[in-house]
Amino acid sequence: MRILHLVHQYPPEFIGGTERYTMELAEQQALAGHAVAVFAPTTSLPTKERPVLANGIIEYRPLIGQRTAHSVFAATFSSRSLLESFVGAVREFKPALVHIEHLIGLPLKIIDQIVDADIPFIVTLHDYWFICANAQLLTNYDQTICSGPDRYLNCARCALVRSGVPSLQPLSPPVAPLMAWRNKVIEKALIKARRLIAPTRFVKAKYLEFFDLAEKVVVIPHGIRMPELPLIEHKYQANRLNISYVGGLSWQKGVHVLIEAVNMMPEEDVWLGIYGDTSAFPQYVADLSQMIRHPGIKMPGQIDRGKLWSVLSKSDVVVVPSLWYETASLIVQEAFAARVPVVASRIGALQERVVDEHDGLLVAPGDARSLQRTLMQLYKQPELRLKLRSGIQPVRTIEDHASAIENLYRTVLHEPIDQS
Repeated sequence: MRILHLVHQYPPEFIGGTERYTMELAEQQALAGHAVAVFAPTTSLPTKERPVLANGIIEYRPLIGQRTAHSVFAATFSSRSLLESFVGAVREFKPALVHIEHLIGLPLKIIDQIVDADIPFIVTLHDYWFICANAQLLTNYDQTICSGPDRYLNCARCALVRSGVPSLQPLSPPVAPLMAWRNKVIEKALIKARRLIAPTRFVKAKYLEFFDLAEKVVVIPHGIRMPELPLIEHKYQANRLNISYVGGLSWQKGVHVLIEAVNMMPEEDVWLGIYGDTSAFPQYVADLSQMIRHPGIKMPGQIDRGKLWSVLSKSDVVVVPSLWYETASLIVQEAFAARVPVVASRIGALQERVVDEHDGLLVAPGDARSLQRTLMQLYKQPELRLKLRSGIQPVRTIEDHASAIENLYRTVLHEPIDQS
């Protein structure tokens, strides 16, 4: 099978959840004998006239240079160079199926090109971008959970703040029709997809609040690449707690809430390692650094995959203090693969991933005092950590996940093309 993945950005330049998922799925498909390609623009990597082959995957990496939030938004409606690059990649690679991982900053006319070429395509719903231009259903203007477009005035406010001109919020009414048009165009694109893959039931339910596409949405949970070597069995000790956070360092991830909670814990025998890219949101990282008062809190920066399992194997607990509707959270699966309990916010799909008092504990999002009390329980009660660890079930592997995706591909490829 010839499979083309389409994603807005890709490793090694960007290593977020969507990017890493796309890479690992593509690699697994290549290992299974499929011909696999990835189309992903780059802002800085050296480009070549011909696509490159990496880990068995053909990479098409058109250079787009650095872009502003405004230009990324505008590209949704028009980007001749990206459109031409994609058409060239399709012409050369000749995919049997296109798997769209993300379209932010890419022209929606790509959908028309796929349809005109009679190539079926599916979409994985990694976040809420098809509903919300902000992608996270979290407002830019007051950082609260958004219930969705409200006559698109709230969408316009978000867009103006995100573009760097919050003082123009009074212009929200004139901008609202543009945001409404955006969503109408996107809905038409989604209708043309053969299937929409939701990684969790929560994501499926959230999308069905906005789109009448129940017959297209299927839930296929993510899988992860397991560690190659057995991990060292961790021994829990009373009045000692090694806490880890692994993920993005941005406001919606709630890292500041975790720091505030640990600041209130005993200074001896409590450690918190915060692992993430410090360059993506430098002001937020600087604010986090200013918040730290506890001597056991360290920010070592981003860790590579080789060191992840070592960090997890030495952890008593992994904390996911998110303030937004996480769609999947791969780090929860990775923590469970290392048999480490998880403390997570009681919000979004995290409530599916973590079974409260069984394999982890759920806390109110944004409540540092509640998080501190929960961590103190784990600090004082090693037997609670053992109980939670015993409740951890085997996680889904990338091999199992790729097999489920392949079955969906084959189903789609055997369906008649809808000519309506």
